[in-house]
Amino acid sequence: MTDLLYSEVEEDLRASVRGLLADRSDPATVLARVETDQPYDLDLWRTLATDLGVAGLHVPEELGGQGASTRETAVVLEELGRAVAPVPFLGSAVLATSALLGCDTAAAEVAALASGERRGALAVPLSAAPSAPFPDTVRVDAEGRLSGRVGTVADAAVAELLVVPAAGPDGPELRAVDMPSDGVTVSGIVGLDLTRGIADVTFDGAASRRLAGPDVAGTALTNALITAAGLLASEQLGVAQWCLDTTVAYVKERHQFGRPVGSFQALKHRLADLWLDLVGARAAARYAADALATSSVDVPVAVAVAASHCSSVAVKAAEECIQLHGGIGMTWEHPAHLFLKRAKSTESALGTPGRHRAALATLVDLPAPVA
Repeated sequence: MTDLLYSEVEEDLRASVRGLLADRSDPATVLARVETDQPYDLDLWRTLATDLGVAGLHVPEELGGQGASTRETAVVLEELGRAVAPVPFLGSAVLATSALLGCDTAAAEVAALASGERRGALAVPLSAAPSAPFPDTVRVDAEGRLSGRVGTVADAAVAELLVVPAAGPDGPELRAVDMPSDGVTVSGIVGLDLTRGIADVTFDGAASRRLAGPDVAGTALTNALITAAGLLASEQLGVAQWCLDTTVAYVKERHQFGRPVGSFQALKHRLADLWLDLVGARAAARYAADALATSSVDVPVAVAVAASHCSSVAVKAAEECIQLHGGIGMTWEHPAHLFLKRAKSTESALGTPGRHRAALATLVDLPAPVA
């Protein structure tokens, strides 16, 4: 049976990441940073990637990584979600790295991202679902030059290496583009979530090098999206956990009619229901991370369950957090809106809950409703 409990090593990793984020990325600091023209905290990212070594957790040691697994990567994502930390972990350590791990000749690129020497991004829309067909908005000619455009790419604004799915003369390919590069324009977009940047990327005759050909590229991209969708559930779990913990603490100290508002039965029931939702979300996220770590045959089902359930729980937790904080929860000064925006933006990232449920229905042979 799968062990859904955190191991001692995973708890130690959690403590290290949480301690760093508490010191360097508390909600007040994040709120102040997103109001500037440099929302990313690249100093924090360097500490996470190089000092703690979290950028290459699920990368084999022979490729320059830590030789751990996606279970440990999930622990880090959970803590990053709990702090809505403005670092390019999803784009670089998860999406780009996972795509590179499936390529034929990408050992140097994998090692660079795993060590934190470079930051990467996978040039697909953040909304791309694992079941989506191979993108054809970027084309590569016989000389390896790229032309086309990709919208809403996560963490592209700070990427030093772009992993680009492109339609080649012989079929789908994955190409590498070093940044900055002539012929590549990255245009930042003001999205809902100010703690995770998205950008449109335009290629106009940009030079590139081949990472994977038609026989590998499609599988590598699909596996990267499946891995990212499954691990994103842990980030959403962290968002929901912060919202619950913060709300419970607030209703204990907020008094009305001479007693803590948390003592009112209606609020107790709402928070108890939310706690039960989190228990289920934690089980789903942990199972998805473990299935990915062990290359289980149950990966598609586990990821679909986690991606659909955890995104909905995160949104519900953030909404409850704001409502139960009353007036202060509606203000810009309180960080609750950062968590709601992260929850809402990830709800449509890497496939919507509805899309994952539709995929799950097919996987478990659930018949469609009769019209």
